[in-house]
Amino acid sequence: MDNKKLQFHGSTAVVAGATGLVGRKLVQLLLDHPAYSRIVVIVRRELGIAHPKLEERIISFESLGEELDGKLLQGADVFCALGTTIKQAGSQEAFRRVDYTYPLELGRAARRFGASCFILVTAMGSSVASRFFYSRVKGELERDLTALKLPRLVILRPSLLLGHRTESRAGERAAILLSRPLGALMIGPLARYKAIKGSDVALAMLKAARMDGSSLQVLESNAIAKLAAAPLQEPF
Repeated sequence: MDNKKLQFHGSTAVVAGATGLVGRKLVQLLLDHPAYSRIVVIVRRELGIAHPKLEERIISFESLGEELDGKLLQGADVFCALGTTIKQAGSQEAFRRVDYTYPLELGRAARRFGASCFILVTAMGSSVASRFFYSRVKGELERDLTALKLPRLVILRPSLLLGHRTESRAGERAAILLSRPLGALMIGPLARYKAIKGSDVALAMLKAARMDGSSLQVLESNAIAKLAAAPLQEPF
């Protein structure tokens, strides 16, 4: 790895959404990765794990932009895996705060304090023109983060996520059961709809941060799976 790449890739990773399916795995990967000497998780409560490289910043997400330290974000790789469901949140307004307001505030802080990159998980079908509230909110977040002109923004749009969650989602369980026999049929144009492991999304997030690329990249689910499965290459 040459000096230019060493300077481009920060040794600090900042993670929001560390308690979710993707975020938990991402934190594990970051802690194990030699390029990162400091992993800072932004949380409401303690994760319950200890590691020499791990720092927990317990904050109120309502004032996220005010509570984040500029020195923390400067040159850092920022990962955002924040997300909930309308059922969990209790209302569309509460859902919008978690899936739009908080990630956008984090993006603004990343832009203001000079973060190296911003890696975001949204969802397949994200679009400001969607008839579905969930997908429309995701699309609005993508649009408004793109407008910030971050030095590097990578958006991952996974399909149905596979993996163990701490909370129960009956609808997702049913969809996962249906996806298993259909998975082999999802090839060609249908590949982007194939369910994907949360651990693969986390690995793709890490790889995206460690690789040079354009200032804006959008990865659909099949591209996420391909990146996760690709051999590790420098500068990783």
